[in-house]
Amino acid sequence: MQYRRSQAKGATFFFTVVTDKRKSLFYTEENITLINEAFEHIRSKYPFTVDAYVILPDHIHYIWTLPEHDCDFSIRWRLIKTYFTKRCLKSLKESGNASKLSKAEHGVWQRRFWEHRIRDENDFARHVDYIHYNPVKHGLVASPSDWAHSSFSRYVKLGVYGDDWGAGSKVDFEADVGHE
Repeated sequence: MQYRRSQAKGATFFFTVVTDKRKSLFYTEENITLINEAFEHIRSKYPFTVDAYVILPDHIHYIWTLPEHDCDFSIRWRLIKTYFTKRCLKSLKESGNASKLSKAEHGVWQRRFWEHRIRDENDFARHVDYIHYNPVKHGLVASPSDWAHSSFSRYVKLGVYGDDWGAGSKVDFEADVGHE
């Protein structure tokens, strides 16, 4: 099958990237630090703005805005995944746990990723909400404010959310929001 990626320069995108066989690679602070390091390293060479994010045990969601004359998010994801994989595998080999990984994508990432071009402010807001509510949706915490590995606290500081947003009541999303 031929995948058609957006060629919109300077656009904003929602992404879902999943670990191989949904392994819980991001349960350790070491790997969370490593994925954040990968992002910063690649952003220094291929700039983009991180508008929102959440790092869950077996997948990550991000919203990025690319520079005005750039549409190549694929190279950024390839480099981020490669940076993380090389260093993660090195760490696993040093700890003697590398045998637990499969051969596909070095046992770290599912092939490809899901992307959605953000159409307007409403679409952006719905995807930001989806990202921040995701740890609650997966039963990891009772409130988005309880999940440390997201941009939720930044949005609280900006006044977009109250600290108790998403706590105590289910937040539903339309079928066209998010992808896992």
